[in-house]
Amino acid sequence: MRFSFLAYLSVSLVTAALVDIANNTQAPELVVIEPQINTTKCTWDGVQINDPVSWDPLKEYEYQAPGEDTDEPTHIDNEIRVIVKKMTIKEKIGQMTQIQVGQLVDCNGFLNETAVRYWINEWKVGSFLESPGNHNGRYRWYSPQTFADFTDAVQRIALENGPKIPVIWGLDSVRGANYVKGAVIFPAGIGAAATFDPQFAYDAGRIAAKDTRAAGVHWAFAPISDLGVNKLWSRTYENFGEDPYLSSQMTAASVRGYQGNYKRDRTRVAACIKHFIAYGYPFNGEDRADRHVAPHELLEFYVPPFKAAIDAGVASAMESYGVVNGEPVVMSHYYLQELLREQLGFRGMLVTDWGEINSQATVYRTAKDIRQATWATLGRTSVDMSMVADDASFGQAVLELVSSGALPESRLDESVGRILQLKKDLGLFEQPLADRSLAETVGSAQDIEAARNAVRESVTLLKNENGALPLKDSDKVLFVGPTLNSTRLMGGGWNVHWQGPSDVEGDSVYEGFGDTIVRGVESVTGSTPVYFEGTDIGGTKFIDIDEILEAAALADKIVVGLGENTYAENLGNIGELALPERQLDLVYQIAAATDKPIVAVLVQGRLRGLGKAADIASAVVNAYLPGEYGGLPIAEILYGKVNPSGRLPYTYPATEAQASTTVWQPAYSDYSPQWAFGYGLGYSSIMYSNVTVSSSELAADLPVSVSVMATNAGPYQQKETAMLFTKQYYRFNQAPENLRLRKFAKVDIPIGASIEIVFELAIDDLAYWDRDLEWRFDADEVTILINPYTETDIFAKVKVLAD
Repeated sequence: MRFSFLAYLSVSLVTAALVDIANNTQAPELVVIEPQINTTKCTWDGVQINDPVSWDPLKEYEYQAPGEDTDEPTHIDNEIRVIVKKMTIKEKIGQMTQIQVGQLVDCNGFLNETAVRYWINEWKVGSFLESPGNHNGRYRWYSPQTFADFTDAVQRIALENGPKIPVIWGLDSVRGANYVKGAVIFPAGIGAAATFDPQFAYDAGRIAAKDTRAAGVHWAFAPISDLGVNKLWSRTYENFGEDPYLSSQMTAASVRGYQGNYKRDRTRVAACIKHFIAYGYPFNGEDRADRHVAPHELLEFYVPPFKAAIDAGVASAMESYGVVNGEPVVMSHYYLQELLREQLGFRGMLVTDWGEINSQATVYRTAKDIRQATWATLGRTSVDMSMVADDASFGQAVLELVSSGALPESRLDESVGRILQLKKDLGLFEQPLADRSLAETVGSAQDIEAARNAVRESVTLLKNENGALPLKDSDKVLFVGPTLNSTRLMGGGWNVHWQGPSDVEGDSVYEGFGDTIVRGVESVTGSTPVYFEGTDIGGTKFIDIDEILEAAALADKIVVGLGENTYAENLGNIGELALPERQLDLVYQIAAATDKPIVAVLVQGRLRGLGKAADIASAVVNAYLPGEYGGLPIAEILYGKVNPSGRLPYTYPATEAQASTTVWQPAYSDYSPQWAFGYGLGYSSIMYSNVTVSSSELAADLPVSVSVMATNAGPYQQKETAMLFTKQYYRFNQAPENLRLRKFAKVDIPIGASIEIVFELAIDDLAYWDRDLEWRFDADEVTILINPYTETDIFAKVKVLAD
């Protein structure tokens, strides 16, 4: 079905049955009217089943690679202004309303067309979100074909009812199209950042966009660029680390991957940078807890990734849950108007997070009621769409506010213009239905290999003593631990479901899409490994401990898989960093029973405390959350088929007190973590030498080139990440940071080869926000360090000249 945009202009916008608001002087009472739509005879027991649709994915396909001039939101077209002018107030409010898909699912788990017509006709709703698999849909994991059947059916109803405007569908495709059956799930953000290669963030975004479009969805709520500070936080794994420069580079690449030339390329989606702002520093580590961030620190550390997304042309943004310095973000004129729109120049569409306007009255106590919260949000900020999610409260409140004169209709026009422009840019007025040909590319061998390559370069070797790694094919290896034989645990949250597959679903939900570390070992070695579960993932009980200790005595080496259960958001809150007790006890008991080398493999979304296991283990491998296809790459690394090259994108705490320790904290604060930001080993010895700078002075018109020689002494070819940090030993009137990452580069160095790595350093790279919110730099000496975690000090110094 093609829906001509020009033809649309001639369509008479349907006026809803409502009182002439412009002439209504008495504000209606705010009463949310719920639909009477549950008329279907309920015969389903509510137990989800696997989607029966199957297909044979293409092995490879061609795609359009965008140039540097990727699309970005610009102005509102005249045609859009004409549409907005013709719309009724209620139709405008409907475009600003987003409802979750569970409101469209009947008691048998299928689409309730009566409910769809209710929301379209009564409330003129212009956007829906989420997967039926998360909201009582019949199937656990919806295939692209079945998902597209659902979204297309909704779209057809929208085109025939209400204002006859196509709906825009949003989905948390945060690491691939993780809610679409068979779509390749990439490493979580923490793993992507560990590659120190933005290309992997781009690849994940591009493939996520394609597979999301295959499901008839046009808008991805990604990338997630909160700066992760408190390591207790349940969303640590979703982000690109703790460093603003690293996060900025990965974020920009991710936006380009999702969007590309999204105004022309219908395999791309609108990206949505989130969560603005400072969401990653919850005071007590719990999700949505209050954040206390000084204004200059906000600009210096937390804003840069969002600025990078805006510069990359991100089409939309999402504000964050909760309050910053006591002020609710969703109602903040400063954060969402002055900072986001005016200072950072964001021109795209802005959506709230789930139910966040209503939460001001029901959770945070920052508004007397929903009406006041709605007035403050629309009256003080530039929010365009409310992810109301579950009811018509937003629409009812805005109707009252406009009719009473408390909110001008022009404020609605502003937001509706941006929303409709985005729909036009995505091609929804021309082709609102799914491109069914994309389904055959979902789960392609090409995409699987892209995900596995990301894992190969993200896995981080943190310790390797006594020749523990790599394993030899001739070694008798015992494999123990719940994370070694589970696809779902490699995926974590935002994986099939919001919270990941349930214990009941286990790995069966994947239907062959994916692998495990145990299966990867079997592929690498050609033999079935000796494996025991050892303990449940919650660490509450031992499983076959006597048999494990007997097998350990016969083994040459023992690989123990440790980690976390699946979780997301507030359901992942924890009170301490330490891994579950029985998991650590498993290591302790094996170590007490044998002196054989122990290799700890960590499959985790956070940097969990290892206790004495960090000292007991001869080798420690951090695999993060590698996704459904992480098993083979991890096995390849364990057996030396791939040389590990990942580096920590976070500081790994040694104690509970270090939960919020970062590499950029003030220099006078102790920085002695378990492992430093940027740390990671390979199987080769890389030596740095001959650091030179093109000039001993750095000025506004005089950038410097910094070069360093990296030599691979063998015995493996090595992909090596060189990181350039700066350090000020003195800064007048403001404490300097411990270290600041300014540049990085990943290079492939053959055995015995030396490669010169060159960085360009400009004075703006050293500027910072001071307490008076002035962007400045100091006329003083700055030390340049290359990979400062290495044993050899590699540094040079430059003098920064004042204007």
